[in-house]
Amino acid sequence: MTEQSESADKVHYICQTYVEKNEGNGTQAGLKIGKQLQYTTEADAQNRAEREFERDDCVGADAYMVVEDSGSGEVSAPTFIARLGIVPEADDF
Repeated sequence: MTEQSESADKVHYICQTYVEKNEGNGTQAGLKIGKQLQYTTEADAQNRAEREFERDDCVGADAYMVVEDSGSGEVSAPTFIARLGIVPEADDF
């Protein structure tokens, strides 16, 4: 195995859905993650986000990618492919 292949970054494509979170104390409902699914391509993650957003219990969905540094294990900030419906601010991610 070469040094280059050992240190290659890994790209993760994610579909993440959101559902309403009701605290029950008369407070305003918030968001919580419903599902988080990983795919091998950008198109697959985006297609799944679009399908999930059509579900009655889903208020929002993101398709995004992150890059994992194989050497350190650190993960980059997300690069959004699609943002549908009610989703958290990008800064909250």
